Amino acid sequence: MKEELIEIGKRIKELRLLNNVTSESLSRELGVDLTIYEKYENGEVDIPVGVLYKISRKFNIDLTAIITGEEPKLKEYCVVRKEKAPLIERRKEYKYQDLSYNFSHKRAETFLVTIEPKKDEKRTKYAHQGQEFNFVLSGRMKVVLNNHEIILEEGDSIYFNSSLSHSMTALDNKDVKFIAVIIS
Repeated sequence: MKEELIEIGKRIKELRLLNNVTSESLSRELGVDLTIYEKYENGEVDIPVGVLYKISRKFNIDLTAIITGEEPKLKEYCVVRKEKAPLIERRKEYKYQDLSYNFSHKRAETFLVTIEPKKDEKRTKYAHQGQEFNFVLSGRMKVVLNNHEIILEEGDSIYFNSSLSHSMTALDNKDVKFIAVIIS
């Protein structure tokens, strides 16, 4: 995963430099402290999906291209066969599979997310621009929005303002799988 972070950081830095944008101005625009932003570019820390999404929108490039280094090619439709979605290791506690990775100029990011149970229930909270929709396929999970806890079971869904601080936790000592759609 460390090598992946370094490669993503290099791609972001290259985009920034090609567009004559300073790290100071980009960090301000992203709402991220300059020191943290520089760690993103150096591959020292994980970059939240919301930040990557903002960068992709700013530079008019697909999120997939930033994460994988390959530009999506499909413009009419994109079929991803069962168990063929690429695994995107964005955060240690969440496993993302990109369900629309090869579709060009998406208006939303779609993921199959798996969360394994964690003995230490404390999760890092994230916030990013836009809105998010989660639909639970299997298992049960606790969603924390700001400090409000919501329990979701198989078949339940939630749609929320993703600028709210949020985290998800698997319950019952079992994996939870859900579809996440992130809309800017």
